[in-house]
Amino acid sequence: MRQRASVRSRGSSSTAGSDPRERVKDCCRKFVAFMCTQVGVGALIVGYALVGAAAFMSIETQEVNPQLELAMGLRRNCAQDLWMIVEQHNLFNNSVWRRETDEVLTRFQTDFAKLVRKGYDGRTPDEVWTFPAALMFCLSVFTMIGYGNMVPRTQWGKGTTVIYATFGIPLYILYFMSMGKVLAQCFKWLYRWFHECSHEGGAEGSVDPESGLPKKVIVPSTACLWVIIVYVATGTIMFAEWEKWDYLDSAYFCVTSLCKIGIGDFVPGANILDSQSGKQTKLAINFVYMLFGMGLVAMAYNLMREEVRVKMKEMKEDLRLCMEDVRLRFAKCCGDSDKDSEDFYFE
Repeated sequence: MRQRASVRSRGSSSTAGSDPRERVKDCCRKFVAFMCTQVGVGALIVGYALVGAAAFMSIETQEVNPQLELAMGLRRNCAQDLWMIVEQHNLFNNSVWRRETDEVLTRFQTDFAKLVRKGYDGRTPDEVWTFPAALMFCLSVFTMIGYGNMVPRTQWGKGTTVIYATFGIPLYILYFMSMGKVLAQCFKWLYRWFHECSHEGGAEGSVDPESGLPKKVIVPSTACLWVIIVYVATGTIMFAEWEKWDYLDSAYFCVTSLCKIGIGDFVPGANILDSQSGKQTKLAINFVYMLFGMGLVAMAYNLMREEVRVKMKEMKEDLRLCMEDVRLRFAKCCGDSDKDSEDFYFE
């Protein structure tokens, strides 16, 4: 009977293993487990940005920008009005011609300025919503930077932005936490390696003489700040050379972007003298720079939080020892005073 049961169990397990449904479930479980790792989360956030960029390109380029039609209408009406004024007053009444021409040009200037304030820049949707530009828009949405230089014009685009931000912001927070842990572990290992190499005692100097265990090396906050400063300086030089910005403006852009302020007065790829391919390359590199830079910010946050915890633990221990010392001194002082009073009483 036992042999039959074992044979049945083997047969059932083999059939379950060969079942296509079980294979699909097993692959799904492995895929979900991989996506929960640090590498999986990084790949997921990049894939989410790529899918979002393709979606926004498809949505926003299907409809014509109504502001282009308004701008063409303003130009056409202005030209017609000027021609009518020229036909009526150019030869007979020069002063009336000048006055009415100034009125037409002033009205055109006012209407066109209103159109520019609403976001008109003279570009078609195909020129605005290129793939690198849409990628930067997706980055500004789920990282909560919000540059504001690109906005969806269509109703479908606005609704998609709401849904995209709803799922993208929690995904970015997960990326921020996992990427910070990975970079913190790597940077801690490098710092420990440099610390052991530069230590006078070598491997012996990194061992606690009391417990015989390796000393726990805590990365100081100054090292984290130096990493961030070097990264910001690299971005400052890079964007200053590319965009012909001042170094102060370039550093201002890097800091406001990495801190997720996103004022939007400086955005890469906005230089009109650059070619179209050059602008797209800058936007793609800016995407990588910002995504990796926010991982470095998360790394610095994790390492500085660990140092703060160690410092607080040391302060708590020092405070406990200080209070214990005060208590012993107070007890000793009170004991001596009681002894003196007893000696005086017996005398």
